[in-house]
Amino acid sequence: MPRKFFRKYLPSAASVRENRLVAMFGTLLHHPNLWHLNRDSVAGAVAIGLFAGLVPGPLQMLTALALAIPLRRNLPVALLTTFYTNPFTIVPLYLLAYGYGSLLLGGGHGRAKIEPFEMDWGHFIDSMARLLDWSLALGKPLFVGLVALALTLAALGYVAVQLGWRAYVMLAWRQRRKARR
Repeated sequence: MPRKFFRKYLPSAASVRENRLVAMFGTLLHHPNLWHLNRDSVAGAVAIGLFAGLVPGPLQMLTALALAIPLRRNLPVALLTTFYTNPFTIVPLYLLAYGYGSLLLGGGHGRAKIEPFEMDWGHFIDSMARLLDWSLALGKPLFVGLVALALTLAALGYVAVQLGWRAYVMLAWRQRRKARR
């Protein structure tokens, strides 16, 4: 992936450090790898974001933050990647995780019929409570599936960014070599 693309949409490290809310963290966010755009940093950040995106509730960005800082991966990319989960995608992802968990646990684990969750946008708070109840009713297969799916998505995201970045760089080299001829 081109650095110019990321630099166009991501804030600079200096502008983030000058923010008064960030300043209260002191030097914790001053490490250059948290803002550096290279293949390893971005690939690791995408993996962190994909993993943290399946953390239940509003803790996804906090999880991404808590993982990106000690692992020294690009912080803005990790935080932005968590947005693949949203009210439209969370139910299909949880159903996929439930199926994945059932498969890993032997298939016949808790085969009770559980109706899919439907969001009622008119009663958002009640819908969130029903989503929690629905998730708990899915039990062990959901928990195992969420962990397994998060790890699988993180690994696939890491490999995809590594390969995509490498392919982009190789194509750019070939174009420059071709232009010199």
